[in-house]
Amino acid sequence: MKLQVLTVPDGERLALLQKRLQHPDTRLGSITSVDGRQIVTLILNTESGDAELWYTPMETNRYHSLTAHIAQAHWQERTLWDMFGLIPEGHPRLKHNLLHESYRESFFPLLPDAAENPDSPFRTYSSMRVSGSGIYEIPVGPIHAGIIEPGHFHFSCLGEVVYNLEIRLGYLHRGIEKRMTEVPWKKLRFLAESAASDSAAAYALANATALENSSDIAVPERALYLRSLALEIERVAMHVSDLGGLAGDIGYLGVAASLSRLRGVALGLGELLSGSRLIRGFVCPGGVLHDPDSRLAQIQKQAVELRKKLAPPLKSMLSNQVSVDRFSGVGRVSKRLAFDFGLTGPSGRASDQDYDARSYFAHGVYPRIKPAVAVEHEGDILSRSKVRISEIETSLMLIEKFIDEMPPGKFFEEPPEHLKKDSVGVSVVEAYRGELIHMVFTDADGAVKRYAIKDPSVNNWTALAIAVRNNLLADFPLCNKSFALSYGGHDL
Repeated sequence: MKLQVLTVPDGERLALLQKRLQHPDTRLGSITSVDGRQIVTLILNTESGDAELWYTPMETNRYHSLTAHIAQAHWQERTLWDMFGLIPEGHPRLKHNLLHESYRESFFPLLPDAAENPDSPFRTYSSMRVSGSGIYEIPVGPIHAGIIEPGHFHFSCLGEVVYNLEIRLGYLHRGIEKRMTEVPWKKLRFLAESAASDSAAAYALANATALENSSDIAVPERALYLRSLALEIERVAMHVSDLGGLAGDIGYLGVAASLSRLRGVALGLGELLSGSRLIRGFVCPGGVLHDPDSRLAQIQKQAVELRKKLAPPLKSMLSNQVSVDRFSGVGRVSKRLAFDFGLTGPSGRASDQDYDARSYFAHGVYPRIKPAVAVEHEGDILSRSKVRISEIETSLMLIEKFIDEMPPGKFFEEPPEHLKKDSVGVSVVEAYRGELIHMVFTDADGAVKRYAIKDPSVNNWTALAIAVRNNLLADFPLCNKSFALSYGGHDL
């Protein structure tokens, strides 16, 4: 990926970004900062597969907010406030995102001289209140009945209908981005894999690709195929898991049980490939850690069998009248709102967003090999299910293709001892939830001074709040499962 670095003043940033985003081949990738003295805006170009990095110098800790005009910026601007103390003036509803009331107002953990002032007041938070006769509120979480990650859902309802949902996250904030600047760069993959462990292969690939791009590190062709193989095995396993969860939520227990068992088969492919069912300890800077050459034929054979075994329960899921009735028209996100909030992955493609990072940005063997992109148009639970089912089929075909076309040769190239000095590396990976972005910045000694991650869920959490409006409260678990968002990937 070629990266063009530009300086864009704060007063010009909004107008220039609005103009650029009018072009259909331009996407807003990420908004962050290196050390609080600037705002860094990543602009992606799907036509060229390249990117621009805009540096906006900060004279004070205040800047012009983008959110009122570019809705997808709202979550990231809140994070900038939490992490760096940068205040977006004109933000329509500025509130803390990651750091809760136990943190003091003066503490901004990603500043170089971050320190907590014991005399500073603690942070405050208040939920939006919906007024009117008969409105009542239901707080849910952050601890839930199921074995899931923590998050707080604040419902405002009238009768059985949800009028507003406010989502509060941050309960899994572990300081991963800060920690990524404190360990040797060749060991960053361990932290990356732990950030969202159900996307371990995607996170490891994003980490490796960003580091390689920062320092022009070559990767053998065979390793690129093996990396893509890992990515597609992970996609199959997690899509099967999410579809099984949806079946369980509507009491379609036969399909739920079948998919639970077959998820185990998909995880077994990962174990054959890497030695880990979650494909950890496999992808690394310079290639992959070991070559599963003697097991590739077995992986291919089991993938073919898995494809046959998945066909009946997935077909049943789309043909059974109960599941179709429960999924159709429920949790809808319109094409316009999906575009405005930058929805990505199956959540975006179910709302007519024809975007898959594998088709545009270099990671693994992509985009030289472009997979078929599954797009649906209704934006409801049924559409999100159809996209996942189509992607399972595509990924299983890709697994067979990659093994058939696997080139001979080395699987690892020893990277240099040090990264390039004063460099920037960016990677864009199509994880199973969607567009995953990693950015690495090095200092004058070649050490990592800033590591920034944007999980696909950062864009997609807003979609859940939109999807449940004017739907029955009883349908919230279905809406939630149909997006299958990451708490840990958001909270970092």
